[in-house]
Amino acid sequence: MSNVEVTKDAEGTITGNTYDKYNTTNPVAKRLQAGFERDLAELFKLAAPESLLDVGCGEGVHTHKWAQALGDKRVVGIDLDDPHLHELWKTRQAPNLEYKVLKAENMPFADNEFHVASAIEVLEHVPDPAHTIAEMARVSSKYLLVSVPREPIWRAVNMARGAYIKDLGNTPGHLNHWSKRAFIAELSKVGTVVEARSPFPWSMLLVRVHGA
Repeated sequence: MSNVEVTKDAEGTITGNTYDKYNTTNPVAKRLQAGFERDLAELFKLAAPESLLDVGCGEGVHTHKWAQALGDKRVVGIDLDDPHLHELWKTRQAPNLEYKVLKAENMPFADNEFHVASAIEVLEHVPDPAHTIAEMARVSSKYLLVSVPREPIWRAVNMARGAYIKDLGNTPGHLNHWSKRAFIAELSKVGTVVEARSPFPWSMLLVRVHGA
C-alpha cells in the first residue's frame, strides 16, 4: 500500500486520508477491497433501504452508489467541513441525494427519519462512539449498517507493512479500537445483530434497532 496523507477539516479534526483505496493498483489491496465491497453490497441488499442516512460519508463513493441504486428514495450523506470532500461531492450527484456538513454527534434529524443509517469506516474516528451509535439508532427506523477496522489485526497488518511504527500500527485519526466480538457487543446495546461479516481486515454488521 502507498503512503497515506491525513486530511483535516477547518477545526483541525482528522477527516480521513488521501489513499485512494477504491482505485488502487496494488493487487493485495485490490483483493481486500473487493471482499469488503462484496460483503457491503450483500448487507445493503439485505437491508433494502427505503431511505438512508450515511454518517461520515467521506468522498461520497458509497453514498452516491447507493443513491443511484435506490432510484427516487431519499439518501443523505453527512461529514465534516472539509473543502476536499466538498469538491468530490460535486462530482457525485443524484436527484435523490443530498450532502450536509454535520458532526455525527449532533444530527438535527427526527426520530425514525431514515429507514437505514450507515457508518462505513467512521466509528473508529469519532470521540464518543457510544453517543454516535445511539444517535444513529434514534434516527433509524429499522437498520444500522456499520463497519470498522478489526483489531488487533488492523494494526498488526500496518506494522507488517512498516506503517505507523511509532504508533504501534495505529492509523492516524483512529481513536477507537474493537475486536469483532467487542464491536458486536457495542452495537448490541442499540439493537440485534442480524448479520456479522469479517472481510479481512474489517468487521461489518447489519443491526436491527430496538423496537424496529
